[in-house]
Amino acid sequence: MTFLEHLEELRWHIIRSLASILVFGVLAFIFSEFLFGEVIMGPGKSDFITFKLFCKLGEQLNIPALCIDDFKITLYNRQIAGQFMADIKYSIMLGFICAFPYAFFEIWRFIKPGLHMEEKNASRGAVFFVTALFLLGVCFGYFVISPFSFNFLYHYSITAEFENEIDLASYVGFLATLVLACGITFQLPVVVYFLTKAGIVTPNYLKTYRRHAFIIILFLSAMITPPDIFTQLLISMPLFLLYEISILVSKSLYKRISKDLVKHEDE
Repeated sequence: MTFLEHLEELRWHIIRSLASILVFGVLAFIFSEFLFGEVIMGPGKSDFITFKLFCKLGEQLNIPALCIDDFKITLYNRQIAGQFMADIKYSIMLGFICAFPYAFFEIWRFIKPGLHMEEKNASRGAVFFVTALFLLGVCFGYFVISPFSFNFLYHYSITAEFENEIDLASYVGFLATLVLACGITFQLPVVVYFLTKAGIVTPNYLKTYRRHAFIIILFLSAMITPPDIFTQLLISMPLFLLYEISILVSKSLYKRISKDLVKHEDE
């Protein structure tokens, strides 16, 4: 194929990807009343499933701090088109999340033919792992990070003279940022895989900065959770595990690359 033919092929893959996002976004817009009330506003209420589970866990472990009661964010709209724009924004977010598996599959279909046979074998299952990690990250951001972040920020006050009145656009934008950021963050093992493949990252490098990564994770966990070590560890443990998995991925790939180099030198 010529360069222009490649561009044309890429254009159609992108069009199909955007079309899938548009379809799911339109569906989210149609059912906006239910989705906004139950899904989008869920992490801003004390009866959210995460708060209920933590409260039951706190009762069993005799840790009252895990119970969060009387928490409900009341949103205010101060712009004439605020509700409409918030509806559009959350519809796009849900459309992107729901269409991500197919959209990534379309992009991968364009990239895969240009890979060598060894690269194809090495990247087998890429669509599954990238999609699974993204959806896992989205769930972690929605069910764990978002409710505790909202609870912390809503009750945070410099002085009693200031009262928090949350804007609709601010709430939707913050939730979208958290959820999508977690989905992208959970791609760390995949990113490390390709960085190791390119020779930019090594297992020793990741091990050297392991302590720095753990400190950053603990600091962020402490900022968004109630003041007890149990909840902080419960939120930070998946991120610790993600970093350790990245080290194992890099180590496994690094050994494979080293063996291939030795094999080529012997030949």
